[in-house]
Amino acid sequence: MRVHEELTASGAQLSYPALTAFCRRQGIGQAPLVPAGRYHFEPGVEMQHDTSPHEVEVGGKKQKAQTASAVLCYSRLLFFQIHPIFQRFDCKVFLTEALRYMGGAPQRVMIDNTHVVVLRGTGREMIAVPEMEAFADRFGFRFVAHERGDANRSARVERPFSFIENNFLAGRTFASWNDLNQQARQWCDRMNATYKKHIHAVPRELFAVERLHLKPLPAWIPEVYRLHERSVDVEGYVSLHSTRYSVPVSWIGRRVEVRETKDKVEIELEARRLVTHVRTLAPLQRVTLPEHKLPWGEGVKKSERHPEEQSILHAVPEITGYVAELKQKGRKVVAFSLRQLLRLLREYPPESFLAAVREAAQYGLYDLDRLERMILRRVARDYFLIDTDHQNHD
Repeated sequence: MRVHEELTASGAQLSYPALTAFCRRQGIGQAPLVPAGRYHFEPGVEMQHDTSPHEVEVGGKKQKAQTASAVLCYSRLLFFQIHPIFQRFDCKVFLTEALRYMGGAPQRVMIDNTHVVVLRGTGREMIAVPEMEAFADRFGFRFVAHERGDANRSARVERPFSFIENNFLAGRTFASWNDLNQQARQWCDRMNATYKKHIHAVPRELFAVERLHLKPLPAWIPEVYRLHERSVDVEGYVSLHSTRYSVPVSWIGRRVEVRETKDKVEIELEARRLVTHVRTLAPLQRVTLPEHKLPWGEGVKKSERHPEEQSILHAVPEITGYVAELKQKGRKVVAFSLRQLLRLLREYPPESFLAAVREAAQYGLYDLDRLERMILRRVARDYFLIDTDHQNHD
């Protein structure tokens, strides 16, 4: 536009569209045209995997989700799932389901430079996370990443995202995440059996050829899982991803190990003490098993004291006020705090324990780790005295 102003000021008689058309014909200010390339894949060589954000309606609520897709590059066989979040655990679950759906593994899986798989580097210099590299070795393929900015390299998996959004998700609602992924699998079955104009073939028919070149799956595929350490809260629940799962009330205050798989959540206290829940992806829920519901009137009443509290007050009734304030102002779970206070009472001399508690109550200190340090200073001062006369004599 500035050039057009200068030209007209100098006496040239031409319109702005005529100037831009001239520039296009002469290649002025235009990037040189480069012919588009084409990637050719032999059967069983490559599968492409990627994710894309979408909005879905699950349980009557619109939620943001991640659509994970996998496409065999030769036959264009498509498989996808939708998850509320997509972390490394979800990636392994999805790829396991995708390889089972395809009945074999390709030589390589092409990804973008996602942190879910990539430890460092990009493109040819990409180094996968050891956990994901071990996962790939189990099935006999390897992860590769396209160069940064070369989005066309993963066009096989990028193209179906728009198709999924405008055909599968359009106008559909789902009762649950399991219902969503079941419908997605059925939709994949129908689409893979449909003639595609851009490849002039049916993916299922091409897949019949490609499946012969895929590596067979292992005879035994271990279940994908991840472990968590949790504490049972005062209501008898274990929190996992904003969902609370019930356990027996006798486990309150105990440390438990949580094993999370695709469909189950297993909570283990000790050997042979196991609680199994159906895994739910809906957050902010409480999942209670029937055997964990106490009969009416048999629950722990607020007026009842914990067994640890009863033991403490029976031994040293003079700290009743401190115990009451600890339950209200302590930062730990009440059962943990009472158990730790009872341990301090049993392990240290009564005189040092009571003196430290009185001082803590005076200054409003309810940090039991700090209280223990106060007790230890008194123990060191009162019970480990240095014989200065003996030292002077030496």
